[in-house]
Amino acid sequence: MIVIRVPFLWVNGMALFPFVLVRTKRPDAVLLHHERIHLRQQLELGILPFYVWYLAEYLIRRWQYGEHYAAYRNISFEREAFENECDLAYWKTRPWYGFWKYRTSSF
Repeated sequence: MIVIRVPFLWVNGMALFPFVLVRTKRPDAVLLHHERIHLRQQLELGILPFYVWYLAEYLIRRWQYGEHYAAYRNISFEREAFENECDLAYWKTRPWYGFWKYRTSSF
């Protein structure tokens, strides 16, 4: 994981394998762990398929929930990352395709 500070970034953090882009000089451990989970997801699927799936699922959730934040929080990749971001050891024991069980449940 290579952390790069991008002060004009519109979000607190973003994973783009093998980089994690962050807005602040000193991102906290929870944010970095959240993004580390996304790096594992990207490693499993490949970067382009990950983002195609991410965008497709976002559009489906946006239609389903009608607003951005609920759509974002219900993307399977985000559900896995948010649910496990405080468990800093999760990425070590995470099963391959761990996001799969989050794909149909809702926030």
